[in-house]
Order: sequence, then structure tokens, then C-alpha cells
Amino acid sequence: MPEDRPPLHSPGRFVRLAETDRAALTLYIDGEARTALAGDTLLVALLSNGRRVRDSEFGDGPRAGFCLMGACQDCWVWTPGGERLRACSTAVEAGMSVLTRPPAAHWPATPDLQQLLARSAVEAVR
Repeated sequence: MPEDRPPLHSPGRFVRLAETDRAALTLYIDGEARTALAGDTLLVALLSNGRRVRDSEFGDGPRAGFCLMGACQDCWVWTPGGERLRACSTAVEAGMSVLTRPPAAHWPATPDLQQLLARSAVEAVR
């Protein structure tokens, strides 16, 4: 995982209470191997493995989804190649890789986002 990205925090925001008998899948979130269950959306996988879905590319800070049905712009995540995916309506696939921040080569971070990420990294160490 790149050093400028703080790790996802545990425990997750979502706690699974049912449907625990589905097959486990491995996916990669910001380069870290994580587990989801077959049939989960990326939103469920991200929030089961951390406290946020993504950081806003416009400097608003951590985001956790809003409408949960594909109508807003709050749950976008990226593939390492720069493709955007809606976490709330994209099913997890075994081996898939997603980024919670835009890849720099495709989506350069604005100065305010760079400042926010620097503050987040300092707070994560505390």
C-alpha cells in the first residue's frame, strides 16, 4: 500500500449479523487483501472492512455513501487503471482491486485534498 494512504481502520462500520454462510472472496482495497462474501456490493465490503468508503477528491474528507441506491455521487471508488465504480451497485468479484482515492495518474489530487490527507495521516498515527 502506498505510504501516503492511511490504512483502513477496523473494526468496520458494518457488522454482519446474517447470511454468514455465503462463500468468502478476497478482494484488494488500496492494495490490502480483504474479505467479502459472495453477493456483497463493494459498499458492504468497504464498510465491513473499514470506517469509510472513500475520501472525497474535492477535499470534503471521508465519505461513507449516502443514498445507497446509485442516485448520488458519494460512493465512487476507482480501479487501479482509473475506472470509476459505484460501490453501492457494483458486486464484489474474487480478486478485484479498488482504490478509495483516485489514482494520481488519472485523477490528480487537488491542493486541498493533499492537505486533508496529510492531516489524516498525522491523526492516524495518534
